[in-house]
Amino acid sequence: MKSRIFTAIAFSIAMMTSASIFAQSKMMKSEKTVMVGGAAMYPSKNIVENAVNSKDHTTLVAAVKAAGLVETLQSEGPFTVFAPTNAAFEKLPKGTVKTLLKPQNKGKLTAVLTYHVVAGKKNAKDIIKDIKNGNGSATYKTVNGGILTAMLDGKNVVIKDENGNTATVTIADVNQSNGVIHVIDSVALPK
Repeated sequence: MKSRIFTAIAFSIAMMTSASIFAQSKMMKSEKTVMVGGAAMYPSKNIVENAVNSKDHTTLVAAVKAAGLVETLQSEGPFTVFAPTNAAFEKLPKGTVKTLLKPQNKGKLTAVLTYHVVAGKKNAKDIIKDIKNGNGSATYKTVNGGILTAMLDGKNVVIKDENGNTATVTIADVNQSNGVIHVIDSVALPK
């Protein structure tokens, strides 16, 4: 008798656990995830929650932490973030990142990072529409007050900073709970 009760309890627990795992799996599959830096980016998570999992954005995450912008990028937003990869930061002159990460350069670091952020959510189709409506270019005021210009190079969206440097969007529309990320291959620098 005891054996049957234990078997019934064990079976019930197994069924509840299985149902819970199935429900979680189904919920995760219903979210349109994009892989960035070997990690799934979930639309139900915010910009910071997703970015910390991308092995291609460890420099960006370290910079966001050093600049004290974690709380801002976890807020409601919405934000459009043009997120440079580690390789993009490596293109900068040697020692630039190390210098920017020093506490005495927090203001400069903040200016560079907020230059990659536009208030509001702009998906790729919105940017392309803005470019077409702007006869080949669209300008966006960044959170730091500077301007980024978007253009098309074939089918690729290219972002130009105020110094004339360009970055190509390599992964578009990484949706977040508080905006969207577009991965870029170069760091944009404000004047």
